[in-house]
Amino acid sequence: MRELISTSLPCPALPFPFTLPFHMISRSPKWVLAILLIPLLGMIPQPQSARSDEDVVMSDSAVGAFLRDHCLECHNAQEAESGLDLSAFSNAADITKAVAAWTQIATRVGDRQMPPKDSKMPEPETRARFVRWIQSTLSKHICDDGVTAGQPVIRRMNRTEYANTVRDLLGIPINAGHALPNDGAGGEGFDNAAEILFISPIYAEKYLQAAKSAIGHALKDPADRKRIIVASPKEEQTPDQAARIVLRNFLPRAFRRPVSSIEIDEYAALFNKAFAVDQTYDSAVEFALVAAMVSPKFLFLYEQPTAPGEQTLVSHHEMASRLSYFLWASMPDQELMGLANEKKLHDVDVLTTQVKRMLRSEVDSRGLRRDSKVRGFASSFIEQWLGTRALGREFKPDASVAPRYDSELEGGMKYEPIFFFEDLLSDNRSLLNLIDSDFTYVNRRLANHYGVRGEFREQPKRVELKESDRRGGLLGMGAVLAVSSLPHRTSPVLRGKWILDTMLGTPPPPPPPDVPVLEDATDRSGKFKSLRVQLETHRSNPTCASCHNTMDPLGFGLENYDVLGSWRTEEGGVPIDASGSLPDGKTFDGPKELKQMLLDRKDQFVRNLARKMLGYALGRSLTAEDYCVIDSIVEKLAMEEYRTQTLIIEIVKSVPFRYKQITLPAK
Repeated sequence: MRELISTSLPCPALPFPFTLPFHMISRSPKWVLAILLIPLLGMIPQPQSARSDEDVVMSDSAVGAFLRDHCLECHNAQEAESGLDLSAFSNAADITKAVAAWTQIATRVGDRQMPPKDSKMPEPETRARFVRWIQSTLSKHICDDGVTAGQPVIRRMNRTEYANTVRDLLGIPINAGHALPNDGAGGEGFDNAAEILFISPIYAEKYLQAAKSAIGHALKDPADRKRIIVASPKEEQTPDQAARIVLRNFLPRAFRRPVSSIEIDEYAALFNKAFAVDQTYDSAVEFALVAAMVSPKFLFLYEQPTAPGEQTLVSHHEMASRLSYFLWASMPDQELMGLANEKKLHDVDVLTTQVKRMLRSEVDSRGLRRDSKVRGFASSFIEQWLGTRALGREFKPDASVAPRYDSELEGGMKYEPIFFFEDLLSDNRSLLNLIDSDFTYVNRRLANHYGVRGEFREQPKRVELKESDRRGGLLGMGAVLAVSSLPHRTSPVLRGKWILDTMLGTPPPPPPPDVPVLEDATDRSGKFKSLRVQLETHRSNPTCASCHNTMDPLGFGLENYDVLGSWRTEEGGVPIDASGSLPDGKTFDGPKELKQMLLDRKDQFVRNLARKMLGYALGRSLTAEDYCVIDSIVEKLAMEEYRTQTLIIEIVKSVPFRYKQITLPAK
């Protein structure tokens, strides 16, 4: 496994030190610049629609005038507040020499943290133009040389992938990974990121136990046994010959690629050693199969390295695995393996056809979505992106505010966003449905919780929404509203932060260590004080105001929903005020207008979603060059009505997904 070396880059603009894999340390200075650029490309609010290069050009004199009018009073050679001197700026090339500083400038100006309130304010369009100019200038510096592929994949399967792979390899409906340790999150926030999928001694025993249990379970069922043990000794066939037939059938599927005669010999030798002990064919075959399932060739997703500095297409079998672990979190099926054997997975038309097939999810005569492999993808991505995996785990509502909360309601809440996203994937609907939609998926208990009418059972079912249902999109889903609340009450702060981070990709900085707590919910006379009143007092502290002025209004827009997402019009006898006013002067009232405001920023939302999806697909942290890919994907999405399959197909067709490269050390 890759040795990690903690490297703290001298970069005060970044909120944390970087820990970089050793093979990345030796990259060129431009690669380091690319890493520094990530916060800028990922966090700056993006323009509302695609703009030509001419639209974001500012002349050197115009940039100088912006700095003189709004920045140099504090950031000059004499004072240089926070160590930042902008008086030396002369032309666009200067900003590529101080990426960290200009990253922070763009972030703070874009978030309206700067200039401070008592300073001369730029016009909104001038402010946005200045931020876009920084982004464009630095992006061109990275992207003009073309996109570079990432390293060949080498990582172990995560817990979910292991369970799914064993299920599909053996054809048994059990969770073989239930006893494995939970995986953390890395990369862009997902548990398939290579940097966190290390292996420790505890895994060896766990994998051995899991393999024995799974193989033993499969061989007990006659149909499963016949599918796995495809040959047995007979008069004209020795045990060794029969075992080799079994291995030639099993190993290519287990290792997800063709196997050599040497590999067959290795596992046949294990069979023969076991067979020599007790002369029992089945147990000796089982021993060899268990050995295969604890081999790194099974447990690891591993790609052959390239010649240093050479960017090459991943092999056809490597592409089959990249596709299947992206869209199914499991091994390639027979069709993918057949196409790989026929060397057809470098053809983008074939890849497009396969993506559409793999995203398919059928609806039965009762209107219920059948269990499909793409649901594993929908579940893994959505629960981690939205944070709804925490429901019932890290987050459990207090019984005092949710006395009717039970496992059936929890299940309906957790499955709603999963089935919803599966619908978008399979039926190729617009990604903007995630902001607002006229349908959702509810089971009987959740429908009753929402007050939605219809015939429902335990499995979630699609339902068309009326305006009076006050639902639609992620912000009307109980799971989202719950995990962005506190167990005993709603939290406009957490909900506002959730919107900024999860939907828009602009997370606020962490609170200072000495942040004051909210006052009591009642005043001295015992009269109830609304959260709005409590937070207004909180925001009067200048330390708190800069972030809360953006977070809190967004969260207040959802105050009509209680902790579990039920609609309410008052709290503690006080009418709910769901209006909000943002620092840029925009106002809204309630979730309907809040969602419209987010639709007005749809390209920023889609860009953040594309970033998350690309990071999930690649199983690693993104580099600034990957953001060049995101730019092109967002442009394509805008041209194709933001169709969900367009997002997936464009990722699969991209250079980082189809190519690999070992980067030469910097001289």
